[in-house]
Amino acid sequence: MKKKLMVVVLAIAMFATFALTACGGGDTAEEFKTDGELLAVTEATFPPFDTVDDEGNIAGFDMDLLNAIAEDQGFTVSYKDIGFDSLIPALEAKEADIIAAGMNSLDEDRQAKVDFATPYYDAGLVVMVKSGSDIEGVDSFTKDMKVASQIGTTGADEATALADEGKIAEGVILDKFSDVVLQVKNGDVDAAIIDLPVAKNYVAKQPGEVDLVGDVLNAEAYAFAVQKGNAELLEKINTGYQNLLDNGTVDELKAKWGLD
Repeated sequence: MKKKLMVVVLAIAMFATFALTACGGGDTAEEFKTDGELLAVTEATFPPFDTVDDEGNIAGFDMDLLNAIAEDQGFTVSYKDIGFDSLIPALEAKEADIIAAGMNSLDEDRQAKVDFATPYYDAGLVVMVKSGSDIEGVDSFTKDMKVASQIGTTGADEATALADEGKIAEGVILDKFSDVVLQVKNGDVDAAIIDLPVAKNYVAKQPGEVDLVGDVLNAEAYAFAVQKGNAELLEKINTGYQNLLDNGTVDELKAKWGLD
């Protein structure tokens, strides 16, 4: 009996180990936060909204605003930098609580997967070119051109659509905004389609290397996102944001980060 019991115990232990291994393919939010914290995921090459400071910390307008909301509403937040196209899957898998990444809340596909808080910044897309380029905007694109953008963004959708319509040769979709700008600077692509406030930030830091041309494309409205159906957290974020809007904190943070 003892031998049979031992075999059963070992079998149960092996099954439990297998189950944990099979189900543990992704990190959970609990592994990246202390007691009482919520985990926000971002893609930190999107200054001034989301970036990495000189000390290696995730920083930006999004972080300052969400931290202020958290303080107003009595919770705390930690941050993790992941790929932009992994943000919504992380939320859906409950590996994170909030997306804080300058995400366009007007995208219908995203609206079907997550719940967006009140938008905190209105933006749009713009064409970036290497300084000295003859390109004057989207209307200047030709069938032999390559146009870059970041994966998972509305800019990537625009570049891909232009390629599908035969208006450009290729939409070059890259992982990070910084890679997109680098390809423009190096002449690897003819232009890029990226978010206006981020583009302006890059131009200000690298004068004479890249320029913004043409009209602003597409309306965008940045907002924090939570898991679908998480009405309690959504209400806290919206209430905190409204309080900060009313007391002037939002305007102060926009001024701090050079946002119009």
